[in-house]
Amino acid sequence: MTESIPAPIAGFIDTVNKHDEQGFLDAFTDNGFVDDWGRVFGDRAAIKAWSDKEFIGATGTMDVQEVTVDGDTVTVVADWRSTHANGLSTFVFVVDGDKIQSMTISGG
Repeated sequence: MTESIPAPIAGFIDTVNKHDEQGFLDAFTDNGFVDDWGRVFGDRAAIKAWSDKEFIGATGTMDVQEVTVDGDTVTVVADWRSTHANGLSTFVFVVDGDKIQSMTISGG
C-alpha cells in the first residue's frame, strides 16, 4: 500500500520535477550523499557534478508509483524520465529533520 509522502521528500520530488538545481542541492544535509547504483557522491560539489549530467541537468522527472515509510527511511518507486536514463527506479531516502541525509538509487 502506498503511504503519503513525508514533507521533505514530497518537496524534493517537486523540486526535481521543476528542475530546480539550487533547491535540489539545498535539500541535502551538509554531509548528505547520493549513491547512484553503487557510485557514491559524498559532498556538494560531487553531487552537483553528477546531477548536472544525470539528474537535474538531464531534465529528469519522477512519477511516483509507490511509497513506503519506515521511521526515517522513505522508499519511493518512481518512473524516472530524463535525457540521460529512463525507467522504473527505487529511491531510498534517509531523512534527517527536514533535510535528506542520503539518497540511494537502484533498479525498480
